[in-house]
Amino acid sequence: MSEIVHAPDTVEHASETPDLELPHRELGLKDDEYQMIVDLLGRRPTAAELAMYSVMWSEHCSYKSSKRHLKQFGEKTTDAMRKHLLVGIGQNAGVVDIGDGWAVTFKVESHNHPSYVEPYQGAATGIGGIIRDILAMGARPVAVMDQLRFGEIDHPDTARLVHGVVSGISGYGNALGLPNIGGETEFDPAYQTNPLVNALGLGVLRADEIHLANASGVGNRVILFGARTGGDGIGGASILASETFEEGGPAKRPAVQVGDPFMEKLLIECCLELFGAGVVEAIQDLGAAGISCATSELAANGDSGMHVDLEEVLLRDPRLTAGEILMSESQERMMAIVTPENLDRFLEITGKWEVETSVIGTVTGDGRLTIDHHGHRIVDVDPQT
Repeated sequence: MSEIVHAPDTVEHASETPDLELPHRELGLKDDEYQMIVDLLGRRPTAAELAMYSVMWSEHCSYKSSKRHLKQFGEKTTDAMRKHLLVGIGQNAGVVDIGDGWAVTFKVESHNHPSYVEPYQGAATGIGGIIRDILAMGARPVAVMDQLRFGEIDHPDTARLVHGVVSGISGYGNALGLPNIGGETEFDPAYQTNPLVNALGLGVLRADEIHLANASGVGNRVILFGARTGGDGIGGASILASETFEEGGPAKRPAVQVGDPFMEKLLIECCLELFGAGVVEAIQDLGAAGISCATSELAANGDSGMHVDLEEVLLRDPRLTAGEILMSESQERMMAIVTPENLDRFLEITGKWEVETSVIGTVTGDGRLTIDHHGHRIVDVDPQT
């Protein structure tokens, strides 16, 4: 029987307890994947590290089973296509040059399972996520589209899904002032318990004003801004979030995110002014896997390191554990890299838009992602892994 892990499960504790069992299978990790994590770290992972790897190596974040198929798109790209492609695979959204110094950015993403569980919020937060992705490229969002697939039209559950999904897409988009310029809907028995909810966001920007999610510059500040971090959207990683592995604990929180489009509208205008002021070195939206994903991707893309203190994160629920803070998928949040000399101006602009902001860490040059919680080191990993 597994020994119960009591918080905090620190890096030091992990090194001292190599045989302590963690529930990696419950988090979707196979035995060989867990062993790979142990080999990468040279020790067993902490509870927080295991939660991070389980989400970052999931299909949603890593495309581990579908990347072989997605690569075909790159293989089919022609020289004529590449001529106008400014940003491709690896960033938040693609960017295409349309001439006269202008570019457009596109992002398509599915929100299938969340939309089946809670149709309105599942679809609404799908729209919110792609809008933040194109915003993170430096673009002003201008429109959305959708592609929907449901089960049989006369099935008793289809009406619940259709009305909820359509209302979620329109409700979030309308609050942002974004028109839905097109879409398609089909009904087929194959989608009875697995609807497809694909949303597309479109943004416009100057071709020479693209922003990337590359953290660099030792000493630059890591800033989290937007909505406060809550317990929504933690999902499967919640088994580790309480760090007790006991049933019915505080980690049993909603797996579907809850959106606030009016907060997102403020965030859009705030970000665009920050971009215009030239105070953003790099930026990443927070979606799947929350802080753990944003910090990992920023550090990995910039070939740098990063140190984060979770106690600096502004919380909607002060009872959240370190694991829950890391894995929370609370919506309407962004993470920016800012130089020390631009910090005051950054805070001035976010204050103007009444967007809550906190400095949660710094960029380092050691190639490690380290995360502390109340003085305890709970994460020490290579962000490239």
